[in-house]
Parts: sequence; C-alpha cells; structure tokens
Amino acid sequence: MAKFTSPFLALKYRDFRLLWIGSLISHIGSQMQIVAISWHVYILTHSAFSLALIGAARLVPLLLVSPISGIIADRYNRKIIVLISQTVQFFTTLILAALTFSSQINLLQIYIILIINSIAISFDSPARQSMIPALVPPHVFRNALGLNTTMYNAAIVIGPSIAGFVIAFLGIGIVYLINAISFVAVVIAILMMRPLLKKIDKEKITFSLNSIKEGFSFVFKNPLISSSMLLDFFATFFSSATILMPIFANDILKVGPQGLGFLYAAPSVGSVLVGFIYSAFHHVKNQGKILLLSVLIYGMATIFFAVSRTYYLSLFFLAISGAGDAVSAITRNSIRQLMTPDDMRGRMSSISMIFYFGGPQLGEIEAGVVSGFWGATISVLTGGIGAVIATIAIAYIYPQIRRYQGHEIQLTG
Repeated sequence: MAKFTSPFLALKYRDFRLLWIGSLISHIGSQMQIVAISWHVYILTHSAFSLALIGAARLVPLLLVSPISGIIADRYNRKIIVLISQTVQFFTTLILAALTFSSQINLLQIYIILIINSIAISFDSPARQSMIPALVPPHVFRNALGLNTTMYNAAIVIGPSIAGFVIAFLGIGIVYLINAISFVAVVIAILMMRPLLKKIDKEKITFSLNSIKEGFSFVFKNPLISSSMLLDFFATFFSSATILMPIFANDILKVGPQGLGFLYAAPSVGSVLVGFIYSAFHHVKNQGKILLLSVLIYGMATIFFAVSRTYYLSLFFLAISGAGDAVSAITRNSIRQLMTPDDMRGRMSSISMIFYFGGPQLGEIEAGVVSGFWGATISVLTGGIGAVIATIAIAYIYPQIRRYQGHEIQLTG
C-alpha cells in the first residue's frame, strides 16, 4: 500500500524552496508570453503555418545547442549557467516589449527573439534539472520532482488565465513586460542560494564528440530511460494541439482571447490536481503500468477534445489530458534522474530536453501543416490516435517499462 506524506515535504529545504518559488514566478511570466506570442502571430498573419513556425524557431536552436549545453552543465557551476540564461531572457523579452509598444514589431523580429530565448533555455534547463538532487536528500527527491511538475503546471494555469485578460484589456506589450520582470525572481533566488558542493573532473568531461557520445550511449543503453524519453516524444509529437488553440478559440469555439487563455490553462488544472496528490505518495507500485496508462489517457482525451464543439466540454477533456500528463511526467523524471550519476546528469538532461521539447515543437509544426491542408479538427484528432498507437507500440517493444515497479533504483551521485 502506498504511504501518504506531506505534498510540501521538499519545500522544507531552503535552497529548493528558493529555486521553486523563483521558478514559479518566472514560469508564470513565460506562460503568459506563450499565449501572447501565439495570439500576436495569429492576428498579424491569420496563418496556421506562421503559428507552426513558432515551433520551428524554438526547436532548431535547441537541437543544435543541447549536446553542448549538457557538457557545460556537467563541467561548470550550474547556478551560474541558470543565472546567465535568465539574464539573457530578461533583456530579449524587454526588447520584445519595447518593439511592441513602439508598433515597430514584425514577424521576423518575433522569430529572432524566440530563437535567442530558445538558445538560453537550452543551457538553462539541463543545468536547473541537474541541480535538484543536490538540494534535497534522496528520500525527498521524488516529492521534489512532483512539486516541480505541480509548480510548472500551476504556472500554466495561472499564466494563460491572466494573459487572456491582459491582452484583451491592456495589450500584448504589457504581457511581454510582465514576463521580462518575472525573470528577476530566478536571478534573486540563485543569488540567495548556498554554493553547490560539486566535484568536477574536467579531464574526464571534455568538449568533445566523445563526451557527447558518452551521454547518448548512456541513455540508449538503459531501456527504462530510453523508453521513457520515447514515450515523452511520441505522445507529445502526435497530441500537441497547443499551437492550434487560437484557431479553436477564434474559429471553432468562438470564445475570443479570454476563452483562449482558459483553453491554454485547462490541461494544467488537471495536472496540478492529480500531480499534487500523486507526488505525495511514497512507494507507489506498478509505476510502469501507471506510466503507460497515463499516456493512453492523455491521447484519448486529445481525441475527444478534437471532436468537441462545446466550450466547457473542451475544457474538461483538456483537463483530463493534463492529469494523464502529470502522472506520466513525475514517473518519467524520477526514472531519469534516479538512474543517472551526477557527472552525467547534465548530458542526460540535455538529451531528455531534446525529446521533451522536440516532441511538442515538431508536433506543432506537424499540427500546423496538417491543419493548413485538412483543418484543425482533423489535425488534433489524428494526433490523438497517433499517440495511442505509439504508446501501445512502446509498451510492446520495451517490456522493461511494463514491468517497472518503482523500487528498483536508488539515487546516484
């Protein structure tokens, strides 16, 4: 029987609490900007393909930079890496706000700023993820991951909900300004944290193809880690409907920018509620089967959302998809971090980031292209079906993930 503990256990630890609060504020701003960028591009172009290019602007830099960013996260001070990344995003977002206020903004400028921010995130994400095992003791680690998942999804609830009203009543530029200010929260948190105690063997971890190869070899020789990444990639590649939300809000459900904000937020309502409860349990059995079931639920909910023409029913199905995603995310992240030694976590996290961001971003391109030919409904419907088929295939190919209980692994490093 699973043992229930405080869902806030990891927040007892000062440095994790500082990073968690700072990240929450920053993520809220970033999620507000995601809504604003999509709406901004759509009203400038009314083109599904232009919306799809948002995904390309985020994905291509990530694919190019991630192998290097993982090595940097393993070689250098991870706090400094996060600090620099947040500072870069502060200035680029401030420029985006200024261009919007001055009415000088154009589509190319938006894409360029997205590319720069994507490069910064490529360095930030593996460094920040790799810090977590150093901030809490091993028995609290799973709870810390659950709180991180809940925090991220809470930001997706809060940010888009606020963004819709800010766009409608104050304008897109104000959203960009709020996001720029939100990066300061992480900077303050990093500066207040204690130094990380980390021994670095720079002779072992070098800027070389061999170091990159070591990271990929480690990931793909471990069937649990590799299958969890493949699940992540294919589910989000097929089921990603985020980039089409302006079309659903404006043309299908006819709810405008305020309704758009709630459509963006709905999956994370389910994520927060279910993820919050799930992360409070210790020693959950049959985690592999739970992981697979949660991804199947995610795909099925996407199918039902595609065919819904009732706004509140659409919100419900999006919330169900978010609930499935939360359980999946907590389990996947636990597998990866717990099975990876500290001197490999940066590279593992950077590879994980390729799958985590690559799936949705490529999925957004695919969704935009399919939508351009056959419409948003067909795009999302076929995507949900694809996610279900991919999950069944991975469960068949990787029996290790089906048999995974959750007690087989211990924190390393």
